[in-house]
Amino acid sequence: MTFRRNLEFAASLLCLILVTFALEYIKPLNLLSFGLVPRTAGGLWGILTMPFLHANVAHLLANLTSLAILLGFLLVFHSQRLIEVVMEAIILGGLLLWIFGRTANHIGASGLIYGLAGFIVVSGFVQQRFLEVLGAVIVAVVYGSSLFWGLVPTDPGVSWDGHLAGAVAGTALALFTERRNRGTQPPPLLQ
Repeated sequence: MTFRRNLEFAASLLCLILVTFALEYIKPLNLLSFGLVPRTAGGLWGILTMPFLHANVAHLLANLTSLAILLGFLLVFHSQRLIEVVMEAIILGGLLLWIFGRTANHIGASGLIYGLAGFIVVSGFVQQRFLEVLGAVIVAVVYGSSLFWGLVPTDPGVSWDGHLAGAVAGTALALFTERRNRGTQPPPLLQ
């Protein structure tokens, strides 16, 4: 039941991103103006809308592919918390970007992607469970260099500060989850 609900949520999230892009592409509605603009009242809406807005097909496909893979990892390793982790990563990462980000219109799901990757990697190592550590290693290897270079301000058109805010949010969520669950889970397989 939980797995099916989470699978439906993940599929719905990906479909909503596609539908939003299609709306902008088929009948330009200037949806991109609803991105996150730090420290502005209108930019607060961007905390929730940013992950659904993409500038072009390449941006959309890169984010959809990465997001689908990371949602798959969450389904396998954190199925009880998938919806919670996704929503918390969107809100906390977006809030951090809104407070600390550079003044620009930030769009795309990459902040969420960095949040999920940070959560999976840190959670896997902190919880010291073999399968989660294996998942964390796979995520780190697959996304390793791109995760690092996405945090470096080399291209003014890339929201490196959104990536950083997402990674910090995902790391914080993993550490908070471990602290909250300490003593309520079975002992780790790795010692």
